[in-house]
Amino acid sequence: METAVRPIRKIIHIDMDAFYASVEQRDFPELRGKPVVVGGSPEGRGGVVATASYEARTYGIRSAMSSKKAQQLCPYAIFVYPRFSAYKEVSKHIRAIFSRYTDLIEPLSLDEAYLDVTEDKLGIGSAITIAEQIKKAIKDELHLTASAGVSINKFVAKIASDMNKPDGLTFIGPSKIEKFMEKLPVEKFHGVGKVTAEKMKMQGIRKGSDLKKLSEERLAILFGKSGKFFYHIVRGIDNRAVKPDREIKSISSEDTFSYDLDKGSELYERLLQITQSAFRRISQYQLYGRTITVKVKFADFKQITRSISFEQPITDENEAYQAARTLLENADFDGKSVRLIGVGFSNFHEPKMRNRIEEQKELF
Repeated sequence: METAVRPIRKIIHIDMDAFYASVEQRDFPELRGKPVVVGGSPEGRGGVVATASYEARTYGIRSAMSSKKAQQLCPYAIFVYPRFSAYKEVSKHIRAIFSRYTDLIEPLSLDEAYLDVTEDKLGIGSAITIAEQIKKAIKDELHLTASAGVSINKFVAKIASDMNKPDGLTFIGPSKIEKFMEKLPVEKFHGVGKVTAEKMKMQGIRKGSDLKKLSEERLAILFGKSGKFFYHIVRGIDNRAVKPDREIKSISSEDTFSYDLDKGSELYERLLQITQSAFRRISQYQLYGRTITVKVKFADFKQITRSISFEQPITDENEAYQAARTLLENADFDGKSVRLIGVGFSNFHEPKMRNRIEEQKELF
């Protein structure tokens, strides 16, 4: 009896180019060709950049940067208040384009998604051709550009989509994945943040080839559960399925500071920026949680989290910040300085929650 051969998966990752800023430049011709910053404020009153046009990026402006810093980098930047309802409508149209080819669509946000086209609806057969057609449809119908990554798994497809922005298409085939991963700097690995990247470099791990030299057991000791993932992914192994309409259980934002902060005005200013960043993300999904959580990591790497839950969802950005500030003010710093703060929202669907404050202490 012959065993059926499982077909090689065909995964596409689509990522819109400077999405919010591109929509603004499309809808308002006077913004075209100019450095546009969506989010924040030119007065620098604690606002955070949601995204920046490619013209603004040439000045070094990036997402999650404070508006004050953005204006310092480019005094002529045009600040635009986000129009999430407009972005959401465009996102629905993009999703409709995806649906012409497959029902296996996993949105990550309004502007990016994974598609499994192993068996596509139109019988095209080529993931590269499908990606080309999707990009063309987005350009023709919405007058926007998207970048695409094509490979046999989600991890590599996502990295590929970022390689030739804007309006790029990159294919990394099965025979090239391992060599590609070996040459990739660790900070380019999706999911490796600043802290983990620095920790890797302290261990002499700078590229995928360095990561590949370590055993699965050693990686687990160094990086916990993520170590097993790193062991497999550097070998091009990622069996995660594309999950349509996945349930979002929590949304958060965090920042590791370039220098440790003591409890004071600068710390609360950074907390405001991080809260605004997290609130912007839940607004994208129109998900308003009943629970807000603040994570604090100290200079000695010890970490605490504090949460407070309400009967009604938090729908106001200022209320979210005041709740986060209260949690931070009540945290026991014990004289330690802070290297990271995170703010998250959860409990999006449960009907009733009792008020509570919880504290959990653990080693990083």
